[in-house]
Amino acid sequence: MAKMTTQDYIAREDKYGAHNYHPIPVVLTKGKGVYVWDVEGKRYFDFLSAYSAVNQGHCHPYIIKALTKQAKRLTLTSRAFYSDALGEYEEYITRYFGYDKVLPMNSGAEADETALKLCRKWAYKVKGIKENEAKIVVCENNFHGRTITIVSMSTDPDSYGDYGPFTPGFIKIPYNDIAALEKALEDPNVAGFLVEPIQGEAGVYVPDEGYLKKAYELCKAKNVLFIADEVQTGLGRTGKKLCCDHEGVRPDILILGKALSGGVMPISAVLADDPIMLTIKPGEHGSTFGGNPLACKVAIAALEVIEKEKLAENAARLGEIFRSELKKIKSDMIEVVRGKGLLNAVVIKPKNGKEAWDVCLALKENGLLAKPTHQHIIRFAPPLVITEKQLREAIDIIVKTFELFK
Repeated sequence: MAKMTTQDYIAREDKYGAHNYHPIPVVLTKGKGVYVWDVEGKRYFDFLSAYSAVNQGHCHPYIIKALTKQAKRLTLTSRAFYSDALGEYEEYITRYFGYDKVLPMNSGAEADETALKLCRKWAYKVKGIKENEAKIVVCENNFHGRTITIVSMSTDPDSYGDYGPFTPGFIKIPYNDIAALEKALEDPNVAGFLVEPIQGEAGVYVPDEGYLKKAYELCKAKNVLFIADEVQTGLGRTGKKLCCDHEGVRPDILILGKALSGGVMPISAVLADDPIMLTIKPGEHGSTFGGNPLACKVAIAALEVIEKEKLAENAARLGEIFRSELKKIKSDMIEVVRGKGLLNAVVIKPKNGKEAWDVCLALKENGLLAKPTHQHIIRFAPPLVITEKQLREAIDIIVKTFELFK
């Protein structure tokens, strides 16, 4: 049988898989640390990190050891029974982030849905809003997932187009606009404010300094829950344990996912204190796989790696270097370099018909993988285990690539 080529693999996916993604044309077969290899043996820097799911690097040995050890014992019980792993994980993660309770789920979208349900339940049981009248404030250009309810709050036609009718109960306001939030909070039926501390999918849109803190204070004054979606921005990515930590904000509801597993399997979590979390009673919410023994052991290991290897500190230090060096690039294609920690983006100005996609294809040829968002923005987010030497090698590739477009 003839050996399959890159085009063979791509053609097979195209034939048998749904066409809901438009990947960079590279077929990956192995990963280690900050690197991935394609089926032809070429090595690349991974500067997407599975949208920040592999903050700890590909196939981190400590996480893989925890995975394989538990996989040989017990993988799934469902929540119909107790397991010896769940309580250990619950204690670890609640102490790690300083909350009373955790509700374990799988995907980031599930965690967001859980947070929305928690907020509404709290609105009726605690705040006293009349049933079915609770509202949640969200931001334009948000990205919280792909479920019907979540796309109901989207302002991106690619996310919500042809998926109606939509779930009601959301007020959409501009991001990074305190005045708009203040006005929205005048509605007594508002129960929560759901926000990304940095809008990742929108193009690593970093709000003004003080925005999160002021928003939190406005929510407190109106008895409204401040809900932070840290699925992409949390777990060391922006140079702190949580992105909200930059402004000393402790969300009422904290949403985590992606790197909570080190990219090994789908693991997400919602954290809150008892007055919020205990509004949900037995039988009112759950997941067959949420909190499974395998996920519990993996998540503990993933968090331990972030702490022991000081990945947040590494992200903070190297992020400064990265942005500083990219701002030195002399290219009329680069409009803006922005970011925090190792979550960064370059806004691209099209030139001679060449756009962000073309730059990413050239980066791939030169040994670095990144992905455009919204046609004119390239997100650069390497695993947080990257060293300064590796980072500077990657920066050289980026500089060399932009020189091709002069």
